Amino acid sequence: MREDERSSFSGSIGFVLAAAGSAVGLGNIWRFPYLAAKNDGGLFIAIYIVLALTFGFALLMTEIAIGRMTKSSPLKAYGVLNPNWKWIGFFATLVPFMIFPYYCAIGGWVTKYSLAYLTGVGEGVAADGFFGGFITSTTEPIALMAVFLLISSLAIVSGVNKGIEKVSKVLMPILLLLVIGISLFALTISYTDPSGVTRTGTEGLMVYMVPNLSNLTLSHFMGVLLDAMGQLFFSISVAMGIMVAYGSYFKDSGNVSKSVLNIEFFDWLVAFLAGIMIILPLYVFMGREGMHASGPSLVFVTMPKIFIEMGSIGSLVGVAFFIMVFFAALTSNISILEAIVSSLMEHFNISRKTATLAETVIALILGGIVCLGYNVFYFEAKLPTGSVGQILDIMDFISNNLLMPIVAISTCLLIGWVVGPDKIIAEATKNGEKFYGRALYVFLIKYCAPVLLTILLLRSIGILH
Repeated sequence: MREDERSSFSGSIGFVLAAAGSAVGLGNIWRFPYLAAKNDGGLFIAIYIVLALTFGFALLMTEIAIGRMTKSSPLKAYGVLNPNWKWIGFFATLVPFMIFPYYCAIGGWVTKYSLAYLTGVGEGVAADGFFGGFITSTTEPIALMAVFLLISSLAIVSGVNKGIEKVSKVLMPILLLLVIGISLFALTISYTDPSGVTRTGTEGLMVYMVPNLSNLTLSHFMGVLLDAMGQLFFSISVAMGIMVAYGSYFKDSGNVSKSVLNIEFFDWLVAFLAGIMIILPLYVFMGREGMHASGPSLVFVTMPKIFIEMGSIGSLVGVAFFIMVFFAALTSNISILEAIVSSLMEHFNISRKTATLAETVIALILGGIVCLGYNVFYFEAKLPTGSVGQILDIMDFISNNLLMPIVAISTCLLIGWVVGPDKIIAEATKNGEKFYGRALYVFLIKYCAPVLLTILLLRSIGILH
């Protein structure tokens, strides 16, 4: 990368909002609520918070410190720390390279629904079979994928300050306000089903928040722990090169520890509120059995039907909901692209504009193939987890279930046993900041995190159930 091309965030606020924008993605919206409902709500949330302050803090701190310490892209940073471990950088760059095309495809789906609600035809997307009919068509998904990709590329080509930071400072506050607004509305709703049973939003909040510990066993607790750990790991944008790239733009005068806590708080807050704005309406209109919807079907099939049940106000809530989802997807997509572009710039010594254009063309081709995976290139492949998937699912499995845990485990081994945790601590305290829990961080990065991540890897690839 040319020296004049490397910029930095203007301050801690810009950095935190950009990093939080990366962390707050579709997983917060369609996976956290489902896992919370599945795992006794309050128990899952409590375990998630403890893990965020320990396991998550250690991983985020490490990657951001690596980026700021080396002032390098994800591809080069690990080799700067130790040349024998530079291979981690290759896999840390391969992860976002694989994720970006299919995230753009999903972003195209979000764009479709956002436009439908904005133009007043939201009721149509709630029809049975609409989502399946849309993604199996040949042209519209590709066109909307390209639109979403272009918007992301425009933000990246504008640079760190004028692009990533500026977009994050505008979108993240709006996103938070939308989430808060929809959550408050969810508390006010009520519905009487055909059998005469009335359910309210406040009752749904109790179902969401209050754990049922009467039948708690060690096996059940471990299941909740692993679900919370998996959600946290895949939510905070580690092992994707993103936090290393963003860390390299973080000014030396910034407080790393404080910024990490702020990022995690923002990520948890949005996920928690997403649970309120999704779980409560599902409970009110569909009962407890409706609370277990998850994934794309939750956002693109179940929620539009819920908006119909809300009556005339449902269209307005649908507009707010899908704008919020669009912003969450966009800020995450921008960060994924930046991890790739920063590596291309540094490795090939090219400008930001050239690197962005190159990756945009590549992603356009691969994203088109992903979209065609539901029609022209349709096939069914059985994954090691037992589920059946198409091209998007295969790319997601390889990047998320396999490569991300490997990158995270390798990073912990590199820092814990080769470079030494003191190097990360020194980077985090270079301005005289206090580092609370020094011994805990060392224990986590050397012993606890590698073990937990290995369990997560074995579980993600279907070996451990």
